[in-house]
Amino acid sequence: MPKACPACACDPPEVSCALPTAWAASSSSSCPGDEPDAVATPFAASGACTAEAAIPADQQCNGEPCVQSLTIAAPSITTGACTPRIDAPPPVHERAPPWATRATACLAGAHTACADATTCAPAEPLGFLTCVYHEGDAACPDGYAQRHVFYKDVLDGRDCTPCSCGEPTGTSCTVMASVYRDAACTDPIASNLVSSSVPFCAVTPPGVGLGSKSAAVVAVEPGACAPQGGDPIGELQPADPSTFCCIA
Repeated sequence: MPKACPACACDPPEVSCALPTAWAASSSSSCPGDEPDAVATPFAASGACTAEAAIPADQQCNGEPCVQSLTIAAPSITTGACTPRIDAPPPVHERAPPWATRATACLAGAHTACADATTCAPAEPLGFLTCVYHEGDAACPDGYAQRHVFYKDVLDGRDCTPCSCGEPTGTSCTVMASVYRDAACTDPIASNLVSSSVPFCAVTPPGVGLGSKSAAVVAVEPGACAPQGGDPIGELQPADPSTFCCIA
């Protein structure tokens, strides 16, 4: 009989989402805009409105408008480990099951010495056998062909594997990135959601000015971990044997 084990579960992992550090304007009118003349226009670390690295309207790069497309890297995610927990505890006060087979031994009440120095005992009652007894797991002497070993106790070596968690899956982060014509984030050009799964690129009106930008994390999905453990291991072992050797 296996041990009753708890049901394991996993708490969601701790997840943090960092704003993308790579935002660049390119003179290419196709995506991705990763040409060598791409102009970096990074976010502020907090995502607040910033006019740093602004690009004036109609600025030229190698004879082309510097701003014809925008590329934004995917936000980065830092994911911790899931914490295992017991979702449903096992039954309390579980005992090892009793033996399925039991034996009763009776000592003859009258026995005398025989002429050949053996011991004479009365015939066994109906349903019993004439046996000799030895503590431990022993061999039987000649004349006692039926050997029976019985156990007085049980060693319970059963246990359960500890609860643990697999690697997190399904974690994601979404950022709202916005760009503006003015330096105070009041005259918007575009706002787009950028997922942690893929970078973002968009074609802009040629030569549009990038005066400021801002970004904010709008959604974090922590994902989940598959619970592991809570499996029964080990077994019951018989203990304290006694050997009965009986006449066939």
